Amino acid sequence: MADFAVSSDPAVQAQLDRLATLSPGADVLGLERIAALLDRLDNPDRALPPVFHVAGTNGKGSTCAFLRAAIEASGQKVHVYTSPHLVRFNERIRIAGSLIDDALLASLLGEVLNVADGISPSFFEVTTAAAFLAFARTPADACIIEVGLGGRLDATNVIAAPVVCGIAQLGLDHQQFLGDRIEQIAAEKAGIAKEGVPLVTQHYPPALANEIGRVVLETGAYWLARGGAWDASALRGKLHYRDEQGELELPLPRLPGSHQAANAALAVAMLRHQQAIQVPAASLRAAMGWAEWPARLQRLAAGPLPALLPDGSELWLDGGHNPAAGRAIADFFRARIAPGRPFHLILGMLANKDLRGFLEPFAGSGAHIHAVPVPGHEHHGSLAVTEAAAELGLLADAVADVRVALEKIAAAGGAAPLILIGGSLYLAGTVLAANGNPPA
Repeated sequence: MADFAVSSDPAVQAQLDRLATLSPGADVLGLERIAALLDRLDNPDRALPPVFHVAGTNGKGSTCAFLRAAIEASGQKVHVYTSPHLVRFNERIRIAGSLIDDALLASLLGEVLNVADGISPSFFEVTTAAAFLAFARTPADACIIEVGLGGRLDATNVIAAPVVCGIAQLGLDHQQFLGDRIEQIAAEKAGIAKEGVPLVTQHYPPALANEIGRVVLETGAYWLARGGAWDASALRGKLHYRDEQGELELPLPRLPGSHQAANAALAVAMLRHQQAIQVPAASLRAAMGWAEWPARLQRLAAGPLPALLPDGSELWLDGGHNPAAGRAIADFFRARIAPGRPFHLILGMLANKDLRGFLEPFAGSGAHIHAVPVPGHEHHGSLAVTEAAAELGLLADAVADVRVALEKIAAAGGAAPLILIGGSLYLAGTVLAANGNPPA
């Protein structure tokens, strides 16, 4: 699926237009093209600050957010590379704490594209090379790199010597690239493992753990799994963490959702099992409240869209789009649905995602589904959404867009509603733009 972007800056857009004509227009896995591209750029990947490399099906972005918050709370500077962006392409590249500006972004994209003849790099490969150039040329104490897709063949896996690798929650997603079995996906994610480098992971069922163990054995990585080398639990309003260095009592994350405790714990474990930088316990505590990650159970409390709703309404946004995300999101909202309070899900989902798998956890919740398109992307049509909802005993209808759905919900009257807009990060980006909340 094409992953091209647009920019309001003419210089950036000019380079994005060049990229659109050069690249294959789809996700293409493999390290040959990125390696050739970086070689022509004098290998900036070998001049990065200490790298924290993070993979996973769900939670890897939040883990990166906790890593960033902890490192910055310690007074150190950190580069961050994440994907996809929500509103502005610049969100993917954060240089020493700040989003890359348009002038530098345009210059770096041009520099990469100028040496790309004959390689036909993908959108993500060009973006990765531009990020590495920016990071190599700007001093910082650390570098957080999020895997784009999979792990083993992802462009970011060209990094030869990270100081620590981490794997967040595993689940089914991107099967067309990674395989239809979750065991295959686990092996692909574990492909970021490097000889002698700590690989910090969550606890997984035996079938998945066996696949990771096989990859670890082949690569010579140092595996540190939750439940063994480290562990954590949320208990009585605190996150209790322990490893061979001792125990920590941390605040629970401010990010909504019980699943964020696991992501925060993974970040803590990664920081405590590397030697490149020092992050004190006080900074780990601060990170629990500092970390932000837009469009992940983000409440929209002000702006043009919440203004459409009656007083007392709650409007939430989440870009989760696979069955595991559906379970986490549904669990969060089940605890918030008061008797008699209307619950609405405004849903737009890409055509290659598991629609029923995402919706199943909402069965029995009383959710009213409003199917909307995902602008600019192939998505599940309204008939597919309404049929899947009906099979699960949920009411559903089709509306033209998010604003129309909110106006319809507001016009229904009754108790102040609880509303989730979800199903796609691309949809989430359009919502944040419309509401004036671009990530900063």
